[in-house]
Amino acid sequence: MILRDVEPGDVGAYVRMRCDPVMMAELGGPLPEEGMAAKVRRDVDSAAAGDEWIKMIVPDAADPAVVAGTVTIWAYEHDGEPVSEIGWMVLPEFQGRGLGKRAVRALLEQARDENRWGRVHAYPGVTNAASNGICRTLGFTLVGEQDFPFAGHVLRVNHWAIDPRRDLR
Repeated sequence: MILRDVEPGDVGAYVRMRCDPVMMAELGGPLPEEGMAAKVRRDVDSAAAGDEWIKMIVPDAADPAVVAGTVTIWAYEHDGEPVSEIGWMVLPEFQGRGLGKRAVRALLEQARDENRWGRVHAYPGVTNAASNGICRTLGFTLVGEQDFPFAGHVLRVNHWAIDPRRDLR
């Protein structure tokens, strides 16, 4: 498995991940397909500028055209405080192979090695057993349950946090 920056040609992967009802079940439902090309352009620009780490999960380095999902770290302000958040998605045909866990670990290792992002937060849905399992096994601490706004919806999530310099397993 390798992680590579998002590229302009990743629109199809974005559509498969973000516009599919099953993939988006924990995130309030599918997003409209017509916004994906613009989203990819914004993400490519943001990744190239180093503002966000937006990585595509490639299961086999020998076949870089095949994308299994994405893992991303970005920063924003919440109540006047900086927050770094990590999120990931793995397409159904690649789930259950450990790719999500390996990708999250790899990005957190990079954050640790580059001493960037500080404490990193994740907010998987309370019923998302796979993502909560990734958090648990990698050394995140469960902060608690909370309501979390996302794409016009309020989601019930588990709030996890990790300091990759200290807690990553």
